[in-house]
Amino acid sequence: MGTASRRGVACLVLAAGLVLLAVGVGTGPRHYAAAGLTTAAALGFVLLAVGLAATAWAVVALLRSTRRRWWVLTLPLVLVGTYLALWTIGQAVAAAYPPRPQLDGRTPADVGLTYQDVAFPSSDGVRLEGWYVPSRNGAAVALLHGAGSTRSAVLDQAAVLAGHGYGVLLYDARGHGGSAGRGMDFGWYGERDAAGAVDFLADQADVSPGRIGLVGLSMGGEQAIGAAGVDDRVAAVVAEGATNRTADDKGFLAAYGARGEVQRWVDHLTYGVVDLLTDAPTPDPLRQAVGTATGRNDPTAFLLVAAGDVETEPLAADYIGGDSTDVEVWTVPGAPSPPGPEDGTGGLGAPGGRLPRRAPGDAGGLAPRVGVEPTSLVLIQSQAGPTGRPTGDRCPSLGPASGGAAKDPAAHGGTS
Repeated sequence: MGTASRRGVACLVLAAGLVLLAVGVGTGPRHYAAAGLTTAAALGFVLLAVGLAATAWAVVALLRSTRRRWWVLTLPLVLVGTYLALWTIGQAVAAAYPPRPQLDGRTPADVGLTYQDVAFPSSDGVRLEGWYVPSRNGAAVALLHGAGSTRSAVLDQAAVLAGHGYGVLLYDARGHGGSAGRGMDFGWYGERDAAGAVDFLADQADVSPGRIGLVGLSMGGEQAIGAAGVDDRVAAVVAEGATNRTADDKGFLAAYGARGEVQRWVDHLTYGVVDLLTDAPTPDPLRQAVGTATGRNDPTAFLLVAAGDVETEPLAADYIGGDSTDVEVWTVPGAPSPPGPEDGTGGLGAPGGRLPRRAPGDAGGLAPRVGVEPTSLVLIQSQAGPTGRPTGDRCPSLGPASGGAAKDPAAHGGTS
């Protein structure tokens, strides 16, 4: 076999090895961390090992068939190819085939709430499970958790909202917790799941028409924004840590110049691979969803909460909001990104947090379509506390707050 042929074989093995390595990295470690040595985790580790061996063999063979003076070009190209494979294919596989996170055993009763176990279908018929805390003020919100998480992770937010009379539906996204279906870390099924949640709330006797909102963290925030773009029943959205779920959402990277443009090009590759791996519909860009929801005759009101310690979150929030007067952005100083399953509560609903009323008449452009006076709008307190409120002072609301969690003798008991 001639030198050119050996080099060609080495390149083919290198490409195959990098693909196997990326698939293994996107599968094995994460599934093992979530559930131990499952079939998926074991397969991922096997692919990782085979891919690593094939890549190493191919690199050695390639260098042996290349004159030393060209190594200075060959090695950087190999490193760039490895980075692109891991970042695009590895991330796409991890997003399209995530492990199923489990409920942590806590329930709303652990935060003093009376609740009901509920189940309802998404708009495409997937069975979703959740908890419902009935409303005392005629308004209700669905709480959407982040990727790799479950409804257990948003119990503290539920406690703050329910403590002021709001009905709260905490549900597991498909492929998470007790819900059926296949998960997807970029939240592309979110509109379908959220439509089922809105259907459920609209059918509740304690919820008034037009007084349904969505509150989401990270992936859940992005799903809430997308849902508002396609469902005019959503009166208000609070999204914390929402940044992107398609390449078109990365317009804020223009602030980084050439480096940002390179990253956007890589992201287009990543999301393109994701589209090949999942049957989930590619959602509209978040900025477009906001534009649609705020462009209606009866616009949806948005509050986008960004962590001050995460450089890209304020940039993303400003980009998503565009020029709409129905969008407010809060940047919470010193706050980290939204929490994972075992972290704190992020910028929304800090433990023990109060929901202070705004000054009378201070509704600005965010008075939502909920049939209540601006004087009854409510602010969701952030971790910054009463002496360090985030920038911006308006928040969409669903109506007047009313102290105390709802009581239902047929439901699970809490310690409100």
